[in-house]
Amino acid sequence: MNDMTPRVRFLQSLDRCTRSGEFIHAFYARFMATSEEVRLKFRNTHFERQHKMLLISLRLIAEATSGDAKALREIRERSESHSRDRLNIPPHLYELWKLSLIETAREHDHFWNDDVLIAWNEILGHAIACMTKRY
Repeated sequence: MNDMTPRVRFLQSLDRCTRSGEFIHAFYARFMATSEEVRLKFRNTHFERQHKMLLISLRLIAEATSGDAKALREIRERSESHSRDRLNIPPHLYELWKLSLIETAREHDHFWNDDVLIAWNEILGHAIACMTKRY
């Protein structure tokens, strides 16, 4: 397992997390509990759709780290939709998002270890850099 890339390690962990079907629900419960600001940003959200979008986004983020052109284009489009001129998701909320995802993944991945933690931090950090650059 030590010769795997962070992208592969992240995707394998994400697959393990999502097997139970509770991962995304648990993440959003944790994320919503982080602040009133987060709850307000999601007040009109259709969560069934949002849950599907998050899974798609997490996989796109991983593919973008390998230079996949389609994934990079989609991440760029998402960063524009989340910018101050549109959804106005301020950069500090991404750290709450990342911490909530990692804590939830730690609870749902029975093979969690330091290498998996590093992979999640690297992949999500890449996404945050892309999202905040265009804020």
